[in-house]
Amino acid sequence: MTDSDPELLVAGEALIDFLPDSPGPLAGVENFSRRAGGAPANVAVALARLDASPWFWTRVGEDPFGDLLAETLASFGVPDRFVERDSDAKTALAFVSHDADADRAFTFYRDGTADTRVEPGGVPDEALDSVSWVYVGGVMLAADPGRAATLDLAERATERDCTVVFDPNARPELWDSDDEFAEEVREMLRYADVVKATPEDLDAAGFSGESPEDLAAAVSDAGPHTVLLTLGDAGAFARSTDAAPWGSGAASHGGYEVESVEDTTGAGDAFTAGALAAFATGTGERASGRADPTDLSLSDLLGFANAVAAVTTTAPGAMTALPTREEVRRFRE
Repeated sequence: MTDSDPELLVAGEALIDFLPDSPGPLAGVENFSRRAGGAPANVAVALARLDASPWFWTRVGEDPFGDLLAETLASFGVPDRFVERDSDAKTALAFVSHDADADRAFTFYRDGTADTRVEPGGVPDEALDSVSWVYVGGVMLAADPGRAATLDLAERATERDCTVVFDPNARPELWDSDDEFAEEVREMLRYADVVKATPEDLDAAGFSGESPEDLAAAVSDAGPHTVLLTLGDAGAFARSTDAAPWGSGAASHGGYEVESVEDTTGAGDAFTAGALAAFATGTGERASGRADPTDLSLSDLLGFANAVAAVTTTAPGAMTALPTREEVRRFRE
């Protein structure tokens, strides 16, 4: 490990989001603007904006959209060491639709695309030895060989004492059935230390609870020591067990009021990045280097992550709306 090595590795899809120029069903939208996207790509860029730039393992096509993604990631300061190019597959696309409350739905074009074709071993062991945190997203579990590669990465990261963070990110359009999704999520939970999810994600994966506390406890029973729940307008909740380096506890944060919500695309990814940055480098105005996990406050983590997400909703797009630490500080004031 060197001082210049990233503290985090993010793994998963990078794709192109096509954003509508008006709300309503997708079939009624005539004009779209294209943006670089994909939940893990958003997380990687958000971390770079928060002065915690990670390695990012992904695969895009050798096509114009792949060029756009590679150039965009580089422009935000995400290292290209593990950004693979595929000459035999296209870059994935996702068309977004918004309802009157700015909530979104996705239509994917992702059958055999480059991001599904990452293979086990794409990140070597020595790279995992240099990081402390590994984030993976659930979309990569929807198809092989990406599924096998993601599980292999999580298993090897666990063997090397990395903290594995998992976002199930339920996208029913990508799965043959809810049962298949639930089965793969349960498999990943064998390796995950921290889960960030919505109640809807967890419901799709077969978890239930009368309260956020009960729901988080049910997930922890499957393996992870810490669960972060994003609850929409109700803010967020966190619960950890004695197995967590920061000890057992629970905390909630009501979130922040935003005067004008422009676009919620990427807000959950922004929250995830805020939490990862807090875990790895602290919640201060400037990244503090490698943070001491035993000093972590779940309450401070939620406040910081919620602020990152809230700022993201004030502008269109996912990556283009991501804030810096200074912008988060000003917003919280």
